[in-house]
Amino acid sequence: MFKKILIANRGEIAVRIIKTCRRMGIATVQVYSEADAGSLAVEMADEAVLIGPAPANQSYLLADRIVEAVRQTGAEAVHPGFGFLSENAGFARRLRDEGIAFIGPNPEAIEAMGDKITSKRFAAEAGVSTVPGHMGLIESTEEAVRIAREIGYPVMIKASAGGGGKGIRVAHSDDDMAEGFSAVKAEALNAFGDDRVFLEKFIIDPRHIEIQVLGDKHGNVVHLFERECSIQRRNQKVIEEAPSPLLDPETRAAMGAQAVALARAVNYDSAGTVEFVAGQDKSFYFLEMNTRLQVEHPVTELITGVDLVEQMIRSAWGETLAFDQDELKIDGWAIESRIYAEDPYRGFLPSIGRLVRYEQPEEGLHPDGYTVRNDSGVREGDEISMFYDPMIAKLCAWAPTRDEAVEGMARALEDTHLAGLGHNVPFLAAVMDQPRFRSGQLSTSYIKDEFPDGFHGLPPCPAQARIMVAAAMAMHEILSEQAGDPSGRTDWVVLVDKTPHPVSLSYDDAEALELGVGDDADPIRLSDIDWRPGLAQFRAVLDGEPFTAEVARAPDGFVIRHRAAKARVRVLTPAVAALYARLPEKQAADTSKLVLSPMPGLVVAIPVEPGQEVKAGETVAIIEAMKMQNILKAERDGVVKAVSAKAGDPVAADDVLVEFA
Repeated sequence: MFKKILIANRGEIAVRIIKTCRRMGIATVQVYSEADAGSLAVEMADEAVLIGPAPANQSYLLADRIVEAVRQTGAEAVHPGFGFLSENAGFARRLRDEGIAFIGPNPEAIEAMGDKITSKRFAAEAGVSTVPGHMGLIESTEEAVRIAREIGYPVMIKASAGGGGKGIRVAHSDDDMAEGFSAVKAEALNAFGDDRVFLEKFIIDPRHIEIQVLGDKHGNVVHLFERECSIQRRNQKVIEEAPSPLLDPETRAAMGAQAVALARAVNYDSAGTVEFVAGQDKSFYFLEMNTRLQVEHPVTELITGVDLVEQMIRSAWGETLAFDQDELKIDGWAIESRIYAEDPYRGFLPSIGRLVRYEQPEEGLHPDGYTVRNDSGVREGDEISMFYDPMIAKLCAWAPTRDEAVEGMARALEDTHLAGLGHNVPFLAAVMDQPRFRSGQLSTSYIKDEFPDGFHGLPPCPAQARIMVAAAMAMHEILSEQAGDPSGRTDWVVLVDKTPHPVSLSYDDAEALELGVGDDADPIRLSDIDWRPGLAQFRAVLDGEPFTAEVARAPDGFVIRHRAAKARVRVLTPAVAALYARLPEKQAADTSKLVLSPMPGLVVAIPVEPGQEVKAGETVAIIEAMKMQNILKAERDGVVKAVSAKAGDPVAADDVLVEFA
């Protein structure tokens, strides 16, 4: 077996690979950019080599630097993770020519399947059903519009070398195509160094289902069942699960057989994923093959017990697969939530900054029967850089059934606390609580369907209001006792935002809080309280059900978040509560004449100038962060009064870019 492996990647996937190498007794070399000098992966690896500045095209995308690091450290093999050089056939071939093992498929398989255009053509020739589209290269916007009309809108614009949701847009009209084509080419060139673009028909109300395949260098190929990846935003997967709630055994077998046949046809010899678009009627079409490890591979590992990174390493070493198809079984259900540094309340735009607090759920089996796994590449105190994807962690929950896995994930999200930047944990929790998600009625338009006006949090449901009331009363009592000033009152009013909840307070023989809330006939019982001043999480058991709430002190009470519901909560005497009800509403500032940066990033362009007349819908600024471009448009007709930034300027969220007269 290899004695030393170099990891040509960063973040959580680098940490993930290091863990398996440690278990296998293999030393690791971590390459890193200047931005990642203090990263967890660098800390965990046996050796580390600096390969360049922060931008990926000056570090992680430079094959010369990777090969030089291999020579410098004596590594025998390179694991590319996902993204960067993982699907670069030229890189894999160069390693092979220099006698360095590539922990991934052979270059010929990457060339056949890794390029989206070639793979579609290859699959069609092999008799695999594919989505209608134009597989040839498209040189101009005019040509793209003409082809889109022939295919019929809506049409998906995709970067040939794309991956990770980058370089993908959907066009519903000629105008969308004209704008989207150039944007996708720019994103593709920036992210992958390749601006080739192709078009395919966008299937209405589809599901995204993919099959995990695994091959060795002796012609053996198996599949490890499917993953449902339909919960997506901007074509970026957000929540994945295995198996899929859509498939029956017959459809699963048919998709698996097709994926294996395709892999055999290109002599595939590592871990890879065959992606399908599926209709609600269980029809399915081949989309593409990702010739690498997928971000969402942990859910497959959880339901099969197979370590895919280990199998990739063993395959690269030349070992034969240790199992055949009949030996692989689905055990239970697993769900993965991608925790991103992004602000769901601002349209999920990237949020850059320092991770001031990061409390993670305990990994392993929990008393309620679910198992937690958390793949993360950052620690408390780390900086989330604008140069790379904003992923903080991949939080996974496994349980015997889907319902139990969903509830386990909801509880794991409750136990996750982040501070210092925006994050999507409240949004992920909202999805877990939705009846539609729990029913398994998914599609790639799920987020757009369920949150058409964006995500703004959810009001507390009755059960959450009780949690907030109970937590606030408990914290109020603890603080009063520590201050040496217990009031002895038994009657209170707890305001959850502006909703009053009359509360009677008492203790039972076990010193648990008993609260009579409103007109409820039975009191609620709060026990096993785990909180003290300064803690950001309040844990307790309410009427036999454990919960965790995120809490913070406020000048006259607390801010409490439970899952997707967040409220200002105040514990008041009845007389003071009556006064609060009479306070006037605070008016928001008028920003209608300002174009504000929605996120921290770099200004790509501001194509307007003072005195210019602008029509509603015209582009007034383009901001870029984390390999994504955000186009800001005028919301109404007007005349530009002032421009406050220029191309190349760094900006923070809410910085003024353009002011209208």
